[in-house]
Amino acid sequence: MREIDDEFEAKLGRIGNRRAGRASSYLRRVRQEAAKAGASAGAGSSFTGGRIGRGRAQGAVLAGRGRSRGQRRVVIKARIVRIKSGDLGAVRAHLRYVQRDGVTREGEPGELYDASNDRADGKDFTERSAGDRHQFRFIVAPEDSVELADLKPFVRDLMQQMEQDLGTRLDWVAADHFNTGHPHTHIVLRGQDDQGKDLVIARDYIAHGFRSRAAELMTRELGPETEIEVARKLQQEITAERLTRLDRNILRDAPGGVLELGALSGREPAWQTARIGRLRTLERMGLAEGTEPGRWRIDPEFEPKLRRMGERGDIIKTMHREMAAAGITRAAGDYTIFDPQGGARRLVGRVVGEGFADELTERRYVVIDGVDGRTHYAEIGALGANGESPTRNTIVELRSRAPEPRAIDRTIAEIAARHGGVYSDRLHREFDPQASGEFVGAHVRRLEAMRREGMASRLADGSWNVGRDYLDHALRYEELQQSRSPVRVAVLSWQRLEDLPQALGATWLDRKLVGREAAGFASAGFGGEVETALRARRQWLIEQGLAREEGGQVRFARNMLETLQARELARTAADISARTGLESFDVKAGDKIDGVYRRMLTLNSGRFALIERSHEFALVPWRPVLERARGQLVTGQVGGEGISWSIGIKRGIGL
Repeated sequence: MREIDDEFEAKLGRIGNRRAGRASSYLRRVRQEAAKAGASAGAGSSFTGGRIGRGRAQGAVLAGRGRSRGQRRVVIKARIVRIKSGDLGAVRAHLRYVQRDGVTREGEPGELYDASNDRADGKDFTERSAGDRHQFRFIVAPEDSVELADLKPFVRDLMQQMEQDLGTRLDWVAADHFNTGHPHTHIVLRGQDDQGKDLVIARDYIAHGFRSRAAELMTRELGPETEIEVARKLQQEITAERLTRLDRNILRDAPGGVLELGALSGREPAWQTARIGRLRTLERMGLAEGTEPGRWRIDPEFEPKLRRMGERGDIIKTMHREMAAAGITRAAGDYTIFDPQGGARRLVGRVVGEGFADELTERRYVVIDGVDGRTHYAEIGALGANGESPTRNTIVELRSRAPEPRAIDRTIAEIAARHGGVYSDRLHREFDPQASGEFVGAHVRRLEAMRREGMASRLADGSWNVGRDYLDHALRYEELQQSRSPVRVAVLSWQRLEDLPQALGATWLDRKLVGREAAGFASAGFGGEVETALRARRQWLIEQGLAREEGGQVRFARNMLETLQARELARTAADISARTGLESFDVKAGDKIDGVYRRMLTLNSGRFALIERSHEFALVPWRPVLERARGQLVTGQVGGEGISWSIGIKRGIGL
C-alpha cells in the first residue's frame, strides 16, 4: 500500500499577509500565460492555474505519479512573496534571518551559498533583486537529512534539476540550518528568469514537482528505504500524539467516518499491523471506536483534533527546552498557552526564550516566566519593518490586540464626515484649535500606514480622501494587523530583575511601587522573585532619601521618578563628556533641538537618543524612527507630548 503524501498548497502574497489576492502582479502574469494557453477563467470554469507557467508539464506528470516504493520523503514548504517597488527591506530582513546566529552544527551564524560559491554575498543578491516583482522562498527538509554530512551538494543538485525542468538559469542563495531536530535548508530564489522577465512557475511544479525531484535525489543519495527503516518509522507513528501518515491512510479509507478493515486485508502486512496499532491508540484518545470486529467509527473532528494535539505537543517541548536552557525549573503543570483570542488579555513576565513558531512566515514566539507564577507560551506574530525581537531576561508586557477602530480613527471619521470624506491637518486644526502638532501628526501617520495597505488615498494637495465609510476601513486594517501580530509587546525593563533593586534611574520596580494598580504577583516562581526585589528596592530608596517609613507604610518622595531619571541622565552625560570632551546641554519643553543622531542608549530609565553638535550633545527620549537617520542631521521641536522630528530636509514626523 502506498502512503499518502502531505497535502500542499503554495501561498501567494508577501510574508505576514494571508490574503492571497495581494500578489496581483504575479497573478496578472499567470492570467496572461493562461490566455496564451487558451484557458478561460470565466464563471463556472474549473481552471485553477495550477499548470500555467514554467515546469507545467513536469509538474503535471510528477503530481500524478505519487511516491514509489522505497522512495525517501522530503518536506518542502514554499511561499511566493511580492516585493514592493524599490523596497528591499523585506529581502534584507529575510536574508538576515536565514543567517542568524546559532543555526549551524557548531552554533555559529548561517552562511549563504549559491550554485558555485560556498560563501555568497547577500548584499549583491539583494541589489540584483531590486527590479524583481516577487521572490520564491523554500524550506527543504529531507526526512533523513541527519544521514547527510553536508546538505550543500544535495541542494545544488536539486536547484540544477529545477533549472532543467524550468528551462532557465536561476539566481538563488541558500543557508543550511541545524538548530532543530531536523536539518533543513532555506532557499531564496529571485523572481526573474535568465532573460530578465518575470519567472512564473506552475503551481503544480511548486506543490508536487519540486518535492518529487528532491525525493528522487535523496533516494539516489541514500538508497531506497529498507523494510526495516519503514517498520521503524511506522512504529514511531503508532503512538504519536499528532497527525501522521497512518492517520491520513485511515481518513482516505474511511468514507463517511467508518473504516472496514476486512476490505483492506490484502494490503501490505507491515502497514496493516501498524494501522491496527494506531487505531488502538486513537481509541484511547477518544478519536476512534471499535463498533464490532473489523469495523471502526472515526471521530468527525479526527484531523483537526490531532493537528491541535501535535501543535500543543511541539509547544510543550519548546517550553521545556527554553526553560532548561535558561536554568529555570518550573512544574509542567504550570505551563500554559497565552491565547489572545480565547480570553487572555494581559501578561507580564520575564522573557525566558524566543524563536520562530513558523520559519517560512517568520512568525515568532516568546516563552514568558509570568508574575502569576506560571510559564506562558505566546505567539506574537511577525515583526514589522522596524520591529525588534524580544530579548532574553527583559521584562515585558503582552496585551491582546483587539480588532476595533481606535479613538484616533473616530476623530478622523468625524472630521471627514464634515468635509465630504476628506481629512487634512489643516481641517484638523480648524476642528480642534488646541491640538498640538505632535497630536495631528499621529493622525497623519495613521492614514499613511493605511495607505500602504490600500485603505486610504492621499490627494495631490496633501489632504486625504478617506470616504464616509472610513471606520469600516479602519476595522479591516486592525483585523489585518491582528492576523500579523495578535499581541502587542511592550518592554517594561531592558535590565534583568536581579540588577534593578540598586539600579540608578527610574526602573520598572519604581513604577510598580508608586502605581495604584493591584500587584497581582504570585508567591511562587517569578512573582515571588519580583516581591523580593520590590522589598529590596524600597529599602534602597529609603537609604537614598527618596522614601520614608511612616505609620507602618512607606511614603515616596514627590517627583521620585523624575528625580531618579535625572540622576541617571546626569551620570551618563558626565561619562560621555569624560570620553568625548563634549559638553552636555538640557532640553526643555518648547525648545528646538538640532544635531546629528549618533546612537541609542539603553538605560535603567528607558531608551535615549544621543544628539550631537560640534561642541555639545543632548540625551533625549529615543524613538524607532530615528534609526533611519543614524549619522544624519535631525531637527526636533520639543512639545508636551514628545518631540516632532525632521530628518534631513524631509517633512517633520511627530512622535
